Amino acid sequence: MAAEGQGNPAVVGLAGFGLTTLILQFHNLGWCGIGPVLALAIAFGGGAQLIAGFQEFKCGNNFGYSAFVSYGSFWIALGIIWMLNHYKIYTLSHTDVGFFLIVWTLYTAIMWVGAMRIHGAMASTFTLLLIGFIGLDLAHFGFPGLTKPTAVVLILCALNAWYMMAAAIYAQVFGKPMLPLGKPWIDTAPEPVGSLAEESA
Repeated sequence: MAAEGQGNPAVVGLAGFGLTTLILQFHNLGWCGIGPVLALAIAFGGGAQLIAGFQEFKCGNNFGYSAFVSYGSFWIALGIIWMLNHYKIYTLSHTDVGFFLIVWTLYTAIMWVGAMRIHGAMASTFTLLLIGFIGLDLAHFGFPGLTKPTAVVLILCALNAWYMMAAAIYAQVFGKPMLPLGKPWIDTAPEPVGSLAEESA
């Protein structure tokens, strides 16, 4: 949420998250090598998301602050893991990455509950992300056949993130909401009534 006269950092955070998630799934499907994924993990999915998260802090948005800084750090950490393995500093195993993914699955589950309180698009994005993490967890612990189906789920997650990015950009460019975001999956608290309403106004 941006203040008046201030840009919305989510348009960059969502772009970085969506694009880097998308290119990783292209790699998981066998369409491209790891090089473009590593570069984007550090520069866009990592660096740009961190910047967006720090700007969300200034906007007073704890959800965006936590999400963008955390997932930006996720991409940088994943890039470091790949580089350490490439340079033989340690030998990467499937279970190493699996445990790394499990803790991120738990974090995502916490954020998923909050996402359901925001709007439908955010809820669906985090639902797909949570399903994707669970699929990757299982793929790293004995079910490698789940890698490609999970890639499809995470492609949909990335496109959902881009949809929210587009909604925010178009709303400002066109001066009105252009893309519906849907109602929250968890209903908001009822408005105060009577004297309480007057006191809180």
